Amino acid sequence: MPRKKAGALVPIGKKIKKVRMQKKISHDRIANETGFNPAYLKEIESGKTIPSVGAILQISRALEIDSGLLLKDQVKDQESAQENRAQAYAKRTDNYAYVTLTPGAENKHLKAFRVTITAMQEHKGVGYQHEGEEFVYVLKGKIEVTVGDHTNSLKKEDSLHFNSGVKHKLRNVGKTDAELLVVIYGP
Repeated sequence: MPRKKAGALVPIGKKIKKVRMQKKISHDRIANETGFNPAYLKEIESGKTIPSVGAILQISRALEIDSGLLLKDQVKDQESAQENRAQAYAKRTDNYAYVTLTPGAENKHLKAFRVTITAMQEHKGVGYQHEGEEFVYVLKGKIEVTVGDHTNSLKKEDSLHFNSGVKHKLRNVGKTDAELLVVIYGP
């Protein structure tokens, strides 16, 4: 097994597993707290699946930790960390990347992210649902945000504010990558 380089990023799945094991919390308990299938949680922990920001918020709540602990890089230079994180996620998921825009907001209710979705793609896995509110602003591209049974079509400079407690998902319907500003409020 290769050794981790100094300053290397620790995948979110490994962080989740470490906290879960330290607290002796089962996959079943997290599944009951979040509504996620235990198999999906195992895929996250193994690195096969990168969770959405909403999923990270739900898992953090189930683990009784601040989501910032999972999102925080172990690299001192935040700008470099953001670039590394975006590149790492883009390579691992091929269609979805995000960077936190609110470093140090570990104990805050409001968190902001810059999200990139590859052209003609959607988030893989389950629909997302987390307590609170969500605001999406399209920086470039064309996307669909499905909230419950309603689909919202958004283009550059359009925005949407919705109850994130309702199951929702994002999909890039354009021919170019879409970039979004996503702000999440969790009570």
